[in-house]
Amino acid sequence: MLVAKGYRPVDRDQQFLLPPDMREWLPATHPVWTVIEIVGTHLDTRAFHHDRRTGGAGRAGYDPDMLVTLLIWAWSRGVRSSRQIERACSEVVSYRVICAGDAPDHATISRFRKDNHTACEELFTQVLILAARMGLGRLETIALDGVKIASNASKDANRTEDGLRRAAEAEAARIAAAAAAAHAACDDAEDDLYGNDGPGPGQVPAELADPATRSARIAEALAQLETEKQDQDADRDRKAHDYLSRLDAGQTVMGRVPVGAEVAAAERRLAQAVAAQQGVLDRFRDAPAAGRGRFVPKPVDEHHLVRRRRTELETALCKHRERIAAAGQRRRNITDPDSRLQPLRGGGWLQGYNCQAFTSEDGVILATGVGTSPADYDYFPDLVDKVGKAAQLIDATRRGRTLPTDPPPTGPDPADPTPEELIGVMLFDAGYCSRSNLTSPGPDRLIATGKSRDLEAAAADDPIAGSAPPHPHPDPIRAMADRLRTEDGIATYRKHNLGFRRFTSRGLDRARSEWAFHAAVHNLGKILTHLTGGTTLPATT
Repeated sequence: MLVAKGYRPVDRDQQFLLPPDMREWLPATHPVWTVIEIVGTHLDTRAFHHDRRTGGAGRAGYDPDMLVTLLIWAWSRGVRSSRQIERACSEVVSYRVICAGDAPDHATISRFRKDNHTACEELFTQVLILAARMGLGRLETIALDGVKIASNASKDANRTEDGLRRAAEAEAARIAAAAAAAHAACDDAEDDLYGNDGPGPGQVPAELADPATRSARIAEALAQLETEKQDQDADRDRKAHDYLSRLDAGQTVMGRVPVGAEVAAAERRLAQAVAAQQGVLDRFRDAPAAGRGRFVPKPVDEHHLVRRRRTELETALCKHRERIAAAGQRRRNITDPDSRLQPLRGGGWLQGYNCQAFTSEDGVILATGVGTSPADYDYFPDLVDKVGKAAQLIDATRRGRTLPTDPPPTGPDPADPTPEELIGVMLFDAGYCSRSNLTSPGPDRLIATGKSRDLEAAAADDPIAGSAPPHPHPDPIRAMADRLRTEDGIATYRKHNLGFRRFTSRGLDRARSEWAFHAAVHNLGKILTHLTGGTTLPATT
């Protein structure tokens, strides 16, 4: 006899919703167990223990290894809010397993992350070493890419220098008014308690005992503006002096005129054009009438070169005036003074940082960098140096050697391979293209000279057979454009990005540590994926 199916019972009064053994809560193949094992036995986490105090009276603290594991697991799931992590530790089984049922509160999680930003950068190196021991980090083709990441600050919190000074005055007035009001209220209350002449327990208002962080941020932003102005002025004057000295010496100076030398250089070129044409007129006037010929030179002011040089001078003066006006409009953010307005590729602006990541052929992040300059080419030298050291670290790890954190005083071991020998080719988009980046020492590189679709079109419409042009152009940018038209060049150049959109902390140092921590989590994800293919974790030493 057939019986109609009912529903599965929902009994919330049962004694056990989960097995009493926590290891039965999740299958042994669940990745959380692997992350716990990696942090506990394969990574050197001593940096996270360094400032932790144990012993003595008081409540025992949380194990730093557990907190590191918790942050890695949360970030790998796209959860970065300390409050969301705290909630997950009570509601999500994998999080409960990590903290063994003893869930830390959001303040503990946030404080641990902020207090260990230096250790987070060291963690990136530890994970990279583990990835190398497992055979990850292929160096045949590596690529550098930049992405603008939002800071924990609003664009609306930007102020000009004048605006910052007005804000500082307003903040000082607000604190003074609050202090006066607090004292008045305190006096009235004490008069009621003790009488007009009675003694009272006078208290300093909290705002005066611990000045508001807003005032400190405004002061920091003003100091940054002043320091930046002095540095920019010194750098501009140095470059201008060098350029004008070579110009006065009669040297042919190629390239763009430095900002501080534009007006002076234009004045010199105008004076040279006037003198040259005046010389032609003087020679014409002094020549015998019979030898003058039919050609009559134009007056100085009507000569085409003089008119062009005069236009160039007017343009330089106009730019100089605009630059002076713009200098007073330089801005700083009073929420995160280190952050800057960053232009976005699709249009618009973002308050944040320019974040760089060098990625290997198999997707492992080899080196990271964070800065405030919106121009990618500024990061080229530092990131190429970092990725060279990362390549040597990977090579030494695979050969069973351990490289010291600091280079030995005698220099690198001549027997160690150089970055040029370890790295096949480095790929860069057009944001890194400059003559200095094309010609600087280091591994072989392909730097785009335009947009990807234009490179593809040039390679299809006017291809060059082979791997290199037969006659390289003397200009490095033209030479690179020709190389990208070759079959090998355009085939090698193709690339990527990461799922990170906003920093949780403020300040450049913490942004760098968060970006490095994100890269470490990304690399751990690559390790977990690699393990699903049958690979096992290396034996601990």
